[in-house]
Amino acid sequence: MGFSGISPWSLLLILVIVLVIFGTKRLRNAGGDLGSAIKNFKKAMSDAGNEAENEAPRVSRQDSNVIDSEAKSKSEDKV
Repeated sequence: MGFSGISPWSLLLILVIVLVIFGTKRLRNAGGDLGSAIKNFKKAMSDAGNEAENEAPRVSRQDSNVIDSEAKSKSEDKV
């Protein structure tokens, strides 16, 4: 088939062996834990992105004019 020599019957056999070894309850819990971990990771990444946006200084056009005029007046004082 398309799995480089692994037939669907082989995959089914592997699934049955895993179910026998671990049991359905343990696999269900592992799946839930994995889903929670992914959900928490995505939440942490979005929270970190929001914090970075909030920490970035925002300079309005009026503030930049004040800064420019202060810089000009200080350079004129030195001359």
